[in-house]
Amino acid sequence: MKKIFGFTITMIIGVLLFTSCSGGAPALNASGEDQATLSVTGTGQVFVTPDIASISVGVRSEGKTVSEAIALNNTQAQQIKDTLVAEGVDQKDIQTSSFNVYQQYDYDFQGQPTNSYYSVENTVYVTVREIGSLGEVLDAVGRSGANNIYGVNFNVEDKSEAQSSARNLAVQSARVQAQELASAADVTLGELISITSSSTTTTQNVFGYGMGGGGMEESVPISSGQMPINAQVILTYTIK
Repeated sequence: MKKIFGFTITMIIGVLLFTSCSGGAPALNASGEDQATLSVTGTGQVFVTPDIASISVGVRSEGKTVSEAIALNNTQAQQIKDTLVAEGVDQKDIQTSSFNVYQQYDYDFQGQPTNSYYSVENTVYVTVREIGSLGEVLDAVGRSGANNIYGVNFNVEDKSEAQSSARNLAVQSARVQAQELASAADVTLGELISITSSSTTTTQNVFGYGMGGGGMEESVPISSGQMPINAQVILTYTIK
């Protein structure tokens, strides 16, 4: 009985070791039999310099009536739009992202409403393609009446070349890992039977702030820095 028990344990351990070395679900070989596989994940990363930026520029206006608040807001919003165009921003790159009207109240020390008025907020999403002029654009819209400027996001308009480079690096990384694992496990790599890939880009969010009237005293210094382009691939090989 002891010998049979020991043999059973040995067989179980052997199956576990084989499954661990395979690294993936078994594939079928030419004869229709299960074939052990090895799957590896490779990553690649390249850095690029942003060439476009986006900002959200808003103006908040108040009036005793809805029509008064909207009329004032329309005037201020038009001034901001004219300023953006004057700074070289194409009109197609200025898009309204939100328009809100609120009724608000002032209260006395007992919490009773003493006065009501209306607030109107108009925010536009702006793409700046001349990234070197971004500081001047922010300064100009601040001086033209914008009292809310939200986070500056840097991006790359065409990422295709960088993504291709990142994928190549990811594949190279996966191949090296596959060879190292096969050598360490004393097995031989067979055919590459599947490839799965994905890529990600992290946009650079620099800052966000609100402003009072009057704009900024000095032009805003902006540095775009660099942003990473990441790729990941999963390669699955048969092993012998």
